[in-house]
This record gives sequence, structure tokens and C-alpha cells, in this order.
Amino acid sequence: MSTAIATVLGLGHLRPASGTWASAAAVVLAVAAYQAGGALLVPVAFVLATMLGFWAVPRYLAGRSDTDPSEVVIDEVAGQLLALCFTVIPLWRHGVPDLLLAAWPGWVVPFLLFRLFDIWKPWLVGRADRRHDAAGVMLDDLWAGLFAGLGSTALAGLYHGLVQPWLG
Repeated sequence: MSTAIATVLGLGHLRPASGTWASAAAVVLAVAAYQAGGALLVPVAFVLATMLGFWAVPRYLAGRSDTDPSEVVIDEVAGQLLALCFTVIPLWRHGVPDLLLAAWPGWVVPFLLFRLFDIWKPWLVGRADRRHDAAGVMLDDLWAGLFAGLGSTALAGLYHGLVQPWLG
């Protein structure tokens, strides 16, 4: 069970860039949930993925020398879902009916920023990654998700507050 969760049903074995594949899968699921009227499923999925990740990753890593194998991608799913919460919930609260096409920056920007922070590993992301333990595997992606969510919110604020009014 811990292997299925840690690798997100084997998704972590896709190559190249298993973390990007897992992040993309999280985006697809979040957009599908939103489109089906289940925007609140995104934060629920984030909490569930985080809890399952903190349970499964230590079990999966037990007895292994590699403390952050590339096939472990539940952390990317949790981090990506966190980043998406920052845009999905406000869009839902404002009654935006179509996330896929009409509000596409609401999923594209968090995806791109999450991948950037997950790969670049600035500040707290890198600090968590350098723990070299199961908690660090989860925490670096949660920090990346938080920063991606905050960055997405800041960019949306700049666009809607400055650029859009100027464009008329």
C-alpha cells in the first residue's frame, strides 16, 4: 500500500521527469474536479495527499539508501494541489464556471511556478530538501507549493489590479 501511495499508483515510474508527470496529473484532476462542480475537492485532495504522503513515504524509504528516489511523487501531487488551492478557491468563490479555458492562468501559472520552485529549491524549499529524510521529501514540495500559490496570487493581483484596468 505504501508503494502505491508513494508512487501514486506507479505514476512515479514515468520517465523522464516523473515529478512533472505527477504535477501534471494533479492539475488534470483538479481541473476536472472544478469543471464538475467540485472545486472544494481540491483542498480536500491536498489534505488527503499530504496525510497519505507523510504516512507512506517513511514506509517506502525504510531500508533504502536513496532518501529521495525519483519514483516517489506523492509529494509533488500534494505540493501541486496546495499551489492550485490559491487560485481554484478564489475563482470558485467568484463564480467562474470554466477553469479549463476561460480561467486557464488559474492552473497554468501555479503549475509553472510549482515546477520552478521544486526544481530551483530556493530558501525553505532547499532547506527541507537537505534534510535527507522522509519528512524532507514531503516538506520541500509543500514549501514549493506554498510559494507557487503565493506567487500565483501576487501575479493575479498585479494583472487584475494594474494590467487589466490599464488595458481597459
